[in-house]
Amino acid sequence: MRLCLSLISDNMNNSQRTLVRPLLIIGAMYAILGFSIGINAFFIPFVQQAFNISTAMSYLIMTATFAAYVVFGIPTGTIIKKIGYKSGISVSFLLIAVGFLVIGYAASISSFALFLLALFVSGMGQTLLTSAVNSYVTILGPPESAASRICMMGICDKVFFAGASLILASFLQLSRVRLADVITPFYLIGCLLILLAVISYFSPLPELKANGEDESDALSPMSVSANAKTSIFQFPHLLLGVLAIFFDVGVEIIALGSINDYATILHLPAPENYVWYTVAGMVAGYIVGVTLIPKVLSQNTALLLCTVLGIVTTMGIVLVPAGMSIYLITILGLSNSLLWPAIFPLALADLGKFTKRGSSILVMGIIGGAILPLIYGYVADISSHQLAYLVCLPSYVFILYYAIIGSKIRTNPVLPVVY
Repeated sequence: MRLCLSLISDNMNNSQRTLVRPLLIIGAMYAILGFSIGINAFFIPFVQQAFNISTAMSYLIMTATFAAYVVFGIPTGTIIKKIGYKSGISVSFLLIAVGFLVIGYAASISSFALFLLALFVSGMGQTLLTSAVNSYVTILGPPESAASRICMMGICDKVFFAGASLILASFLQLSRVRLADVITPFYLIGCLLILLAVISYFSPLPELKANGEDESDALSPMSVSANAKTSIFQFPHLLLGVLAIFFDVGVEIIALGSINDYATILHLPAPENYVWYTVAGMVAGYIVGVTLIPKVLSQNTALLLCTVLGIVTTMGIVLVPAGMSIYLITILGLSNSLLWPAIFPLALADLGKFTKRGSSILVMGIIGGAILPLIYGYVADISSHQLAYLVCLPSYVFILYYAIIGSKIRTNPVLPVVY
């Protein structure tokens, strides 16, 4: 968190200092989001032993969490539009808290089905929080530097993603799995999140609107064109962006969520800590993004370079010896670092009055975090964990297309269906 705050301060000029306080508050929100998703990386190997299930079944942990992004994706836009960003963030914390409390109860009665339901409820809160904080950071400053701001927030997110495994390891042990150990910490964390929901509601976070959301706005030509449209489906770059987010989150969660499991299979010491390798790669990429975007690299160029690196690294993972391949996942983390920070603002660009709705559509693409890891788990079961990383290859190819072509398709004939 301290590194994130330092980067925020160092990369703001005097005219941007007013952004510091909102970014600090949102940075804390990203930290909570990272932690709530990061528990999955620890739970994948944990539930295999606790419930005596297969690798593929254990990846239902990811499926349960990210399925909520499809079910609850569209309602998030309506919720944020009606109650605003700050209240939406508070509601998201309450939903995550309920999910965590139910995790504790599910552990007490040894129910894997209820465990998955609890993660789904937590995922609903994560959906709302993701939609709120990402669109907020995107419109908080100049569009061309949105990826840089999201990179700052990404540091907070990923450090706490990995921190989740470290924190849980102080209560739970992969070498001696006991469901009873889950109960107390998740009851405590759930209560803490309820308190944070109250604190965030009364925080000094200003409400924002994207250019074109108010009729009184001085609109750019693209925003005027956007507001003349009648359907969210008239923005090809947004719809292709949903697919890009689908593949981005899929490969990101595979890299973050599988490495502890891979280390366990390879019988490496302290397997719960290997997620830090992937996070280190992502944080390094975020620092590059904060430093170079948009001064040296455009958002499109950053996206292009990362996807090429992802393709090369994926091939390297399956070709080198297994003992070496697990460390290449660090580079896979670096490859994934600037995907989301670049895709999200590129997909939201020039949406005008459709910005909040567009954000809720985009977060539905996060279902990739449910589907691709499940495919990875299945391939790992029938072949090997190492070969299963080939699941990432088609994803990077599509994101490469989006960087070169898809993000630049900004026009579409008027459709008769109103959304």
